[in-house]
Amino acid sequence: MFLRKQGLSIYRAACTSKMAVSLDAFVEFLKSESCQKVVLLTGAGCSVAAGIPDFRSPGGMYDTLRPESITANKAQRELMKSDATYVVEKGLFSENQFPYLEVRRPFILGTQEKRWQATIGHRFIELLHKHGKLSRLYTQNIDGLEYQCEIPQDKMVPVHGTMSKIGCEECGAQADFETFCKDVKENIKDIYGIDNTAPQRSKNIFCKNCRAPALKPTTVLFGSSLPERFFTCKSTDLPDADLVMILGTSLVVGPANSIAYAISEECLRVVINREPVGQELGILYGDDATRDIFLQGDVDAVCLDLIIRLGWLDELLQMKDSLPEASKDLLEATIQTIS
Repeated sequence: MFLRKQGLSIYRAACTSKMAVSLDAFVEFLKSESCQKVVLLTGAGCSVAAGIPDFRSPGGMYDTLRPESITANKAQRELMKSDATYVVEKGLFSENQFPYLEVRRPFILGTQEKRWQATIGHRFIELLHKHGKLSRLYTQNIDGLEYQCEIPQDKMVPVHGTMSKIGCEECGAQADFETFCKDVKENIKDIYGIDNTAPQRSKNIFCKNCRAPALKPTTVLFGSSLPERFFTCKSTDLPDADLVMILGTSLVVGPANSIAYAISEECLRVVINREPVGQELGILYGDDATRDIFLQGDVDAVCLDLIIRLGWLDELLQMKDSLPEASKDLLEATIQTIS
């Protein structure tokens, strides 16, 4: 508690009276011994540079969903037409596993093929861990890109589950990811017309433990509870956090957004996003902010700037070959600018 109060005092003292949020002061705080327990909450903005399909934006999965192409009955298709998110609803999956698996087929197989790579934003979190700063990463993303980084799994909480692990919705048994992907490729039709090897009709994929047609990636369906581990970790992580960083999320989805406010008054809070978010949760912007810092921009660009300021650029350069093209381009352009 004393170090957190001292750290916040150091940060505030370094800020000018006219600008309550100072980037330089924040970087010095992050480097200091007063900042040892960093908690992060990430959203879709952290994976933009990877080219991950966006579900909610114009042109995304929900916007382009065509229920008539999905294996479902008339009533189910009508519900999908009225609300595209019904395709990932628990009640529908318990009746019919095909809508979920057909819509998510490219994402499942793309995850297996490692079609998308961890971004600079993900590597920033990895560097926080390597420098002994990371307490926990809470991610709302289901893409599993953080698993490509050298971050211990016990320091990660996939709040909404992940595409890279498979389980049965009925009995909870775990299943082999590679075997499941093979079954998806051979048994689930391609509604997007991109895989000419896909079957013309979908066939159920059964759980080997309970024989129910209920196998799927361990993503949390609408209508399901979040993993108990989210609540357990949150109750132990947040009271002691020195810093909470919010990367690329609108903070509109609860209870994941509670990470932003269920913290002590001494905890510094940083938002990295294209626009201000979380005002209704108590986050302050502008001259009134005393512990809230807004770093505006794309997650990759802001995290790269922080990495440079922290003196971690050489470590990031060692990861360059594993970055997605958009992240590589940004890194190369930045190096040319500063060299």
